[in-house]
Amino acid sequence: MSENKNKIIIQGQVQEALPNATFKVILDDGREILAHLAGKMRLFYIRVLVGDKVKVELSPYDGTKGRIIQRL
Repeated sequence: MSENKNKIIIQGQVQEALPNATFKVILDDGREILAHLAGKMRLFYIRVLVGDKVKVELSPYDGTKGRIIQRL
């Protein structure tokens, strides 16, 4: 886990795909969050499927929502 400009970056695994490019992600520390795709991932049509390992950027204010920034 690293912190860059008040954003927490952590790895997790996609558990479920929801509408509007939103996903349920289980983080490595066991928490379950809702995450949406980052703009660059939508722009370059990067597919994220159930079971994929992803890098998620969390806000320090709300730990239940995040943004998928990279597919691993």
